Parts: sequence; structure tokens; C-alpha cells
Amino acid sequence: MTTEAVRMRDGPPVTDLVRRAIAGDSRAWDALVERYIPLVWSICRSHRMDHADARTVSQTVWRQLADQLGTLRDPAALADWLAITTRRECDRIRPAAHQQPGPGQMPEATNEPGDQTQTAERELQAAELHASLREAFAQLPPRCQRLIAMLIQDPPVSDAEISATLGIPARSIRHNCHSCLQRLRRYPALATLSTPEQGTGEVRRQDRP
Repeated sequence: MTTEAVRMRDGPPVTDLVRRAIAGDSRAWDALVERYIPLVWSICRSHRMDHADARTVSQTVWRQLADQLGTLRDPAALADWLAITTRRECDRIRPAAHQQPGPGQMPEATNEPGDQTQTAERELQAAELHASLREAFAQLPPRCQRLIAMLIQDPPVSDAEISATLGIPARSIRHNCHSCLQRLRRYPALATLSTPEQGTGEVRRQDRP
């Protein structure tokens, strides 16, 4: 999946978040950061930056975005803007990151540009799936939210406790969970992100046999 494909697929939702963030909606800003910060950090890692430098780059990138958010010509292309800005900041802060090793030092492993791009896109896709799962879960009926929350608790909650807490017959827990998960999977943002290999595996693994 290319960054351009991500941009086209997620254009409207990202555009809406940008519009709300420009209007001062702190939740929309937080959602943008949560969705795209893995992309920023993955680019920092591809530049072999240590944690302190990566943190500096990340803070600079988000500060620049806050200052320039209202001037973006194409808000739907936010992922591209962040990638370009992050790479520029990495090059500015660590211009010697790719220098030859000194005497007695082992050369660092390098990544091909294509590998860096694929890693960044995988990080972005994972972040978007996570954000969509949270969004979809928040839209479920409270009863479904409570059921799924109890099913994924660690240590596991017994069927008897779930039944007593939610008033669901123990024999119906599986059926109710299946119905809730089906509603979750049909949520538009999540359905757009899901693939046959991915689906909603993060939730499905908690479904009981």
C-alpha cells in the first residue's frame, strides 16, 4: 500500500479531523496525533536516531503542524506532509547519521529507501487500524462495550460472573459477543481499513470458542 493510496482512502475522515482541529477541537487534534505519530517515529527509526533525538524531531514536527495546520493546501495529504517534514527534520538534526564508522567501530545496518517506505506505511496502517477500532468501539451500544471489555480482561472473567453482571444467560454469551463483533466490523471506518488477512483480528482473538 502506498502513501498515496492511504491518502485517497482516508481523505474524508482526515479532512474532517483537520477541519475540527483548526476550529480548536482538542479531541480532533489528539486524534490526528494518535493516528500519525507512529509514522513520525518510524521515519526517525529509519534514520537510526536515538530516543532523545527522535523525541526532539517529533516535538518539532507537531509544533510545525500546529502552526501551519490552517495553511495546508490539501488537508487529506497530511500523511505526506508529515513524512516530508519528519525526514527534513531528521536530516537537519542528524546530518552525520550515515557517516562512515570510525576505527574499531562496526558499520551500522542500512535500510534501502524502499524498505523505509514500506516500514513507515506499515506503521501508519497499524496506527489507523488502532484508531478506527477505538472509534468503532465507542459507537457500540453500552451493553456491547461492557461485554467485550469483560471478555478481554486479564485475568479472564468467568462466564458466571459475566452472566451475573450483565444479566446474560451463560449459554448466550457467545451469541451476544458474535453479534457485537459483527456490529463492530460493519463500522464504516473499520470496514474500509480491514483486509481479508487483517479483519478485526485484535478483537476476534478474544471471541470464545
